[in-house]
Formats: sequence, C-alpha cells, structure tokens
Amino acid sequence: MTFRLALPLALATSLATPALAQEMTDAEREAFRAEVRAYLLDNPEVIMEAVGLLEAREREAQLAADRAMAANNAELLSNDGYSFVGGNPDGDITLVEFMDYRCGYCRQAFAEVEELVNRDGNIRFVLKEFPILGEQSMLASRFAIATQIVAGDDAYKDVHDSLMTITSDINLITLGRLADGLGLDVAAITETMDSDEVTNRLNDTRQLAQALQITGTPTLIMNDQMLRGYVPLATMQQIVAEMRQDG
Repeated sequence: MTFRLALPLALATSLATPALAQEMTDAEREAFRAEVRAYLLDNPEVIMEAVGLLEAREREAQLAADRAMAANNAELLSNDGYSFVGGNPDGDITLVEFMDYRCGYCRQAFAEVEELVNRDGNIRFVLKEFPILGEQSMLASRFAIATQIVAGDDAYKDVHDSLMTITSDINLITLGRLADGLGLDVAAITETMDSDEVTNRLNDTRQLAQALQITGTPTLIMNDQMLRGYVPLATMQQIVAEMRQDG
C-alpha cells in the first residue's frame, strides 16, 4: 500500500490518537502534513463530505436540544391558563405558535396555519403573543390581549385575524376602528391595554420564549418538535402525518 493510498486511514488514526502524532519526528510530521495537504487538494470532495457530516450532526444536536426544551416547558406551552386555544381542544397534536402581528413571515404563514388546523380537525392550536418588532407590534398585542380579557376568546380571535391581515399602520385610531367594526367596547379595551394583567402575560410569554431560545417569529412547536421560521403548509401536513404514524 503506498503512503498516498494509506493517507485517509493514517489521517483518521492520527486525529483519533493525538499521542501518535506527538511521537512523530519533526521531519515525519512535516512530511505527513504535506501528504495531507496534497491528498485534500487532489480530493476536495472529502472536505465537503466532512462539512456535510458536521452540519448533519449539528442539526441533530439542535433538534434534540429543541425537543428537550419543549418537553421541559410542555405545560407552559399548552396550558398556561390565558393563551388562546383554538382548533380541537381535545386534538391528538398540539400546535403552539409564537407570533408577531408585524412579522411578514407570520402573515404569510397565517392562512396556511389556519388551513392546517381547520382542514385537519384534530389539532389543538395555541397562540402566543410575542411582539418583538417594535412599537406597533407591542400595541397590537396589547390590544389583542386586552380584547380577550374584556370580551373573551371569540372576540380575541376576530381581532387576531384582523390584525394579521391589516394593511395600514397600527395605532390607537386604526385599532379603534377595527374594534368598532367588530362591535366591541373600544373604551373598555383601550383602558385595559396598559393593565398589569396584559403586561404580566406578555412578560410571561417572553420568559417562556427565552427558555426555549426563541428569538424570531413565527416559531411553531408541534408537540415536542420546534419549527423555527416559516414552514409551508405541505411541510406542516407531512410533519403531522409522520407524528401520527410514529405515535
């Protein structure tokens, strides 16, 4: 076997046992390094293969970490006592969404998440108000939560859906018009927006997001699987099908 043909085995052995490399003379070490460089230049696909393997391992590690975080926070994710719960309350899969009303990807996902939940019929859907994109995001979330406190879940969902599709800037005037159009008590909702209850809910959700290392929206959690960023409808449906098949 020539030295060049034996190089991959020698390289793996030396990397796996650093003591072996330390036993080389300076001349042997330099020769070995030259052969490694020559081999990699002749076979650059080896580098790409190693990078691909590393990335795959990192993805697996991140998925495992996400599952552990979701499992450790399962009760707060699905039963915090205040977040809106829609879909099928007894569904076999719980879908939790952290969202921001000014997030373009949240808006893109909105119709697809709705279609997934409504078409499936056996998904429990939990909404988490997570305003991270500035003053308008915070104002919209305070308004939505205040609506839920004042007028209940159905009114909250109507407001949520409207805010997800609104095209104008979000301010107290546009929010008042929105509430009027839905037949809601604008004064009561506006008065509640800055209440401690609204602030506490937002803070609790933010702390939960930090515990889950969520920094962007939308973030979806299906049972213990975390989906960071926009996910197309077909992909979500495939994940649901695989969960049921494995479960």
